[in-house]
Amino acid sequence: MSGHFDTNPQQPPNLDPDAIELVQRNQQHASYAGHESDPEALRAAGGTPPPEGIDPASIALVEDVPPDGGYGWVIVAAVFLINVNTWGINSAWGIFMEQYIRENTFPEASHFEYALVGGLSVSLALILGPIISAIQKALGTRYTMVLGSLMIFAGLFSASAASRVWHLFMSVGLCMGFGFGLLYIPAMGLLPPWFSRHRSLALGLATAGAGGGIAWNLITGKLLAVSGLKWTWRILALVSVAFNILCAFLCRERPISSSTGSSKRRSFNIRDFGRTQVLLILLWGFITEFGYVSLWYSLPSYATSIGLTPSQGSVVNAMLSLGVGVGRPLVGALSDRFGRINLALFCCSSCAILCLTLWILARSYAGLIIFALAAGAGGGCFWSTVNPILAETVSLAESSAIFGTICFALVIPTTFGEAIALQLVKGGDGINKFIPSQIFVGCTFLGGTALLMLLRSWQICEIERKSEGMGSGQHEVGHKRSGEESRTEGDLEEGVMASGRSAGVAVLGELRSSAAGMWSPRKLFVARRV
Repeated sequence: MSGHFDTNPQQPPNLDPDAIELVQRNQQHASYAGHESDPEALRAAGGTPPPEGIDPASIALVEDVPPDGGYGWVIVAAVFLINVNTWGINSAWGIFMEQYIRENTFPEASHFEYALVGGLSVSLALILGPIISAIQKALGTRYTMVLGSLMIFAGLFSASAASRVWHLFMSVGLCMGFGFGLLYIPAMGLLPPWFSRHRSLALGLATAGAGGGIAWNLITGKLLAVSGLKWTWRILALVSVAFNILCAFLCRERPISSSTGSSKRRSFNIRDFGRTQVLLILLWGFITEFGYVSLWYSLPSYATSIGLTPSQGSVVNAMLSLGVGVGRPLVGALSDRFGRINLALFCCSSCAILCLTLWILARSYAGLIIFALAAGAGGGCFWSTVNPILAETVSLAESSAIFGTICFALVIPTTFGEAIALQLVKGGDGINKFIPSQIFVGCTFLGGTALLMLLRSWQICEIERKSEGMGSGQHEVGHKRSGEESRTEGDLEEGVMASGRSAGVAVLGELRSSAAGMWSPRKLFVARRV
């Protein structure tokens, strides 16, 4: 994170990432100058004193700091329940898909089409990010979320009347997917402004709601056996709309002081893809999402392929959800202590090892349950850590808009991840037919591990650059925006217009400039909290 520092050349401050996060990132706090050594005067001016243990003289301008709790914990609970009743319900599609395939409900439908239905419900929620931002701006966050709740209800309820596979595309894929986006994307943007030091824990607790799939998988399996296919869809629709509308009215945005420059909602910007840290985070999510989606929907089919019953397959999928529910808060708490990028790197590499070893060797009910629990805890690390990592590497003000930009780019893996995995399985014989799919999933997490190592190295470069600037007594170090390249976005645009070069050529130049020194082995492997 960048900012403006008043430093003492004799004793340069030792600021960790949490302290750096407090430093203002623009010129709009110039009115606070002269108050930085007087906490009471700084409060009266609208600023926030630095944390205890940080020399006030070392920080000239301080931004609006989140309360780190308060009503934010109510929003954590609400977003948790939203995740339970969006991604938790969506995870039950694997149970429905197994039922449709086993009973040949739609003879004209292929396995590939069933996989696309589940993928479409996720990808549509992401690809409509820019449209959802416009709707949110017009209706407000709360009523956008209510609209999403009603669309999810309509999609689930209408799925009960499906008599052709394209009906499932319209109800589960399109209607429910659009509802997911209208509910989930605004909800996830509410949390970061309420927290600072406990941001990862809060996001971990909230996203653990996706582990609600453990309940929905078990309930869905039981309802299919007792109530039948149609009433199972209807019960899911009624329960979800009740919880989602309640949570929409519990959620509220935290007003951010306009003096921080953070109150203005940023819109989608294609140039964000050219920033080194954003590109690395995007590629990490893009690659690992192929594996995560494939893993989520493949386990019930794999379970039946090794001789387990459909009921046992639903329990295995439920254990994957339990791993998500238990693992995400734990990952959040540990990442606040040991570093957000460090924990994401550990989880991603661990999941790669599990997929390439334990999953391939799991040929029993107990072995598959152990794998599902372990993989669930680490496999979804992208969704539980991406927002805190963005807040550190970009800025709190920009993180919500850039999160939407990244979601837009994840459409391809969420749509085709499971379809690719099923195509790899198609035509194989016996238990070993899943090995190509298992290797594919493991390799996606290996690729994510490599990208996180580069992101970690980049962040260390940024921290060292700021430390060097403070040590030499410089008043302005780093970049005008947190984690941004050496030239501002405006400078880049002017340069493009002046020279007539394409945006793509300009982006490549930015990447070469900001990535200098990132490839150092020392930075790749040095022990540091980032």
